[in-house]
Amino acid sequence: MKTLNDFNFENKKALIRVDFNVPLNEELQVTDTTRIEAAKATIVKVLEDGGSAVLMSHLGRPKGVEDNFSLGHIVDAVSEIIGVQVKFVNDCIGDKVEQAVADLQNGEVLLLENLRFYGEEKAGDRDFAEKLSKCGDIYVNDAFGTAHRAHASTAIIAEFFPEQKCFGFLLAKEIESLEKVLGSSEKPVTAILGGSKVSSKITVIENILDKIDHLIIGGGMSFTFIKALGGDIGNSICEDDKQDLALDILKQAEEKGVKVHLPVDVVAGDDFSNDANTQVVDIYHIPEGWEGLDAGPKTNVGFSFVIAQSKTILWNGPVGVFEMKTFSKGTIELGNSVADATAEGAFSLVGGGDSVAAVKQFGFADKVSYVSTGGGAMLEMLEGKTLPGIQAILD
Repeated sequence: MKTLNDFNFENKKALIRVDFNVPLNEELQVTDTTRIEAAKATIVKVLEDGGSAVLMSHLGRPKGVEDNFSLGHIVDAVSEIIGVQVKFVNDCIGDKVEQAVADLQNGEVLLLENLRFYGEEKAGDRDFAEKLSKCGDIYVNDAFGTAHRAHASTAIIAEFFPEQKCFGFLLAKEIESLEKVLGSSEKPVTAILGGSKVSSKITVIENILDKIDHLIIGGGMSFTFIKALGGDIGNSICEDDKQDLALDILKQAEEKGVKVHLPVDVVAGDDFSNDANTQVVDIYHIPEGWEGLDAGPKTNVGFSFVIAQSKTILWNGPVGVFEMKTFSKGTIELGNSVADATAEGAFSLVGGGDSVAAVKQFGFADKVSYVSTGGGAMLEMLEGKTLPGIQAILD
């Protein structure tokens, strides 16, 4: 696996695919710089070697050229984080761009305009990829968030750098962390899967059952399992058409010797709101008109006990509606348990949009081993898929 450390960038222009798809407020200012900070080490390595960096990214889902989605709006934020005044060119291919690249001096950084202003980017167009490839000597993919897409800048472009291509530090770390969980992990291995739907996690569960010892199922998806097992779940969220599948997952787990841990009690609300009346009830006996919105106290203790015994932990998805303070306790307790296990030497990987949001919101980001930057890409790797953006570098 070729990484940045296999290259010296002195007098070279590194064409780096970054994931600067960051949130902007109404004033078009960056509200969360995590993804920019994640790419810093890769960019700095190139500059310290005595080379220059050409950065390309997408932002949002523009329909053609739209100023709201211009990467020009993030130049100040990128400059501040990298520590170098970043130059910007308002296109990503063509003569003007090639001239800006040619004028780039060692130690300088150039940011290209939003790749998705061209439909050819998402279409994986080869001619577009070839035009992009003229912007650098060495291609570096550091965008894990888009590694599962066969786009021009993530997969096709690598063809034009048969030997001069590598993973950036962030993407290499993502691959390494996932392989640590799925491959060479220390046992016992525990996977915590939450969120609202079983359907979005089926292939993940089926792929990881051979690699784990414990499976904790929480959040909205747990009610599909409880109903399938004969429980009364009141008004709780449930995928009725997935009940047979839930039972099949439990059967597969049993055959493979994987212990499944479901919630035993819940904090139920009489309304889906922070101001709802609440009561703690047995998860198999939720009254009509009430819905389970957070893990209950006995469940929190049980989950905590399993996590404390674990040496490798994968956490994907919250165990309650943590965005509402009233129903955030279960997810916070879970975060504390994962943080405590990590402090005792366990390896913990957190990934997937909602769980990443939760660890940031509740201050756990520095207390776990690794927080993945790519939700969809991470799930596809957990499903056992080969990601086009990763394969393109390995080929």
